[in-house]
Amino acid sequence: MLEAHLRFEWAAHAVRAPGLLAAVQETIGEAVAVENTFLMIKWPGREFRVPWHQDGTNRRMQLDPARSVAAWLAITDATTANGCLQVNPGSHASGYLGNDREASSARRGRALRVQGMPNGPHDHGLWLPLDAGQACLMDVRLLHRSDSNTTAGARIGLNIRYVAPGAIRSSGVHSPSLYPLTGSSW
Repeated sequence: MLEAHLRFEWAAHAVRAPGLLAAVQETIGEAVAVENTFLMIKWPGREFRVPWHQDGTNRRMQLDPARSVAAWLAITDATTANGCLQVNPGSHASGYLGNDREASSARRGRALRVQGMPNGPHDHGLWLPLDAGQACLMDVRLLHRSDSNTTAGARIGLNIRYVAPGAIRSSGVHSPSLYPLTGSSW
């Protein structure tokens, strides 16, 4: 569900959580806005593999990695069994890679994926299990993915893209609507 921070009061509070916001400010500076949020629910027993992708680029825009950061907040526990993130450490150093839409008929839609990467675990991948309430910050170029949920309960996470002023390089006429949290440069 797109723009969860605009639809749910709890998500609007979550993007402002003091510990999370302090870590974001330490990473990209004092002036911070939310560029996007996405609520990811992996229901039990449903095929829902998310392919390798990077959060900072799509057909409409590209984020400056020095002025942006991606956060993944576990709303429920995220384990390897229920589809926690797998990251490819150091992959951000390759910069933005070519991407396209996956060939999928999944009801969730066709996810953006990095071209040429198989949709499965990577030998050098690192699993990031998180307890409910924990979050991780990622370079917006870091390759990451997740598997389906094979447990009996739902796995819920909130993806957040934070930006500082000047972080967004738009393609064409796209003009993102930002949700300023701190600073007056907006």
